[in-house]
Amino acid sequence: MALLLSLSLGLLLGALSALVMFPAAEHLRSLQGGERAQATLQTSGSCMAGQCEVKFEAAGRTVVADLPVGSGGGKEPVGASLTVQYEADDPQVVAREADVGGGGAALLAWMSGGGALLFLTLPVVAAIVLARQRRL
Repeated sequence: MALLLSLSLGLLLGALSALVMFPAAEHLRSLQGGERAQATLQTSGSCMAGQCEVKFEAAGRTVVADLPVGSGGGKEPVGASLTVQYEADDPQVVAREADVGGGGAALLAWMSGGGALLFLTLPVVAAIVLARQRRL
């Protein structure tokens, strides 16, 4: 049972890393060199999970957009001012300027990937130990 749980956790962490966090880091990096604007945090929450919203002016209109998965700034209070970068042709694609390097999302991707390797290695090691004990 423990081996099955370890295998499941390993696969889940591997999927999180490969399917969510690495693409999030790439998306954040894609906004480097985008248009800059001063924004106000509209909703706060778990920004790393993509649950924060900002409001800013772009091309003469007010835009309310969600920060992407992998964003920092979750400890900022609602109404906090921050600098964002957005795509000129689609202001809904936005990220905090501090996040466009992708570092936070990449770090989480590597950490979850390392956890996946650990949890996937445990069943293999346990199987080897059990096989050696049976031979003795």
